[in-house]
Amino acid sequence: MRALAAVVLFGLCPQEKASPLTGPIELLWPKGAPHAVGEEERDKPALSVYLAPAERANGAAVVVCPGGGYGFLAVGHEGHDVAQWWNGLGVHAFVLRYRIAPRYRQPCPMLDVQRAVRTVRARAAEWKVDPARIGVMGFSAGGHLASTAVTRFDDGKPDAEDPVERVGCRPDFGVLVYPVIAFGEPFTHQGSQKNLLGDQAEDPELVRFYSSEKQVTARTPPCFLVHTTEDRPVPSENSVVFYQALARAKVPAELHIYEKGPHGFGLGRGDARGVGPKAPDPVLSTWPDRLAAWLEIRGVTKQRR
Repeated sequence: MRALAAVVLFGLCPQEKASPLTGPIELLWPKGAPHAVGEEERDKPALSVYLAPAERANGAAVVVCPGGGYGFLAVGHEGHDVAQWWNGLGVHAFVLRYRIAPRYRQPCPMLDVQRAVRTVRARAAEWKVDPARIGVMGFSAGGHLASTAVTRFDDGKPDAEDPVERVGCRPDFGVLVYPVIAFGEPFTHQGSQKNLLGDQAEDPELVRFYSSEKQVTARTPPCFLVHTTEDRPVPSENSVVFYQALARAKVPAELHIYEKGPHGFGLGRGDARGVGPKAPDPVLSTWPDRLAAWLEIRGVTKQRR
């Protein structure tokens, strides 16, 4: 039976009610994270572990990055609820508590998501995970973090003293939901750029570094993107430019842009916490089915043999 973890209270915006993360909490750096400025919970990036039932588990895994403009974490409708959905597909889910502003700026969130992927891969045998079927998913600013993960990765350091650092952090697939992608553009989500870069928000090198559409290569893993035309805080151009970059690099990708729907719709099934839509949307609520089909076609959710 999963243990009940502490409520994540740090960094909540006025609209975001405290939401408990259920599942064992695994610190990414048990001895202290790089660039940590304290010893509080918010200084300790971690994974909340949601393992699929043994009879359903197929060996795939995903690191889930909740959104929040790099200033809070929407751990309810973009974390806990999503992890349960993945478990229904037989996929182990790991919700990432990454470091956020104003206490933390770049490169900390990137280091956290890279370490999260490494951790799941390094402990694949323990969690019964296929190390070649580990993906990353993100919403809004968490989508930016996920897009960073699929474009900024390495193959590990074989001679590292820490066994986690010996394995690579390249995800095997990416799922980006109304993601922030581009910095320094008319359609940029300025709040995310400012929170991530701080007083370096206008630095041209950093702006380019964190503009994920400019970092796509042939090694970027296959990606699934979903957005809406009505999204005002994070316009759909963000997903479009990333999809176009993937197409140019000949990276397999699928993009769905729905006409109706606000930013922050999560799974599109309604959210009692008052963050996402309060009632299920008959159209938007179908997007997870499109994702499930894509995952099956790509072999992510294949059953173990």
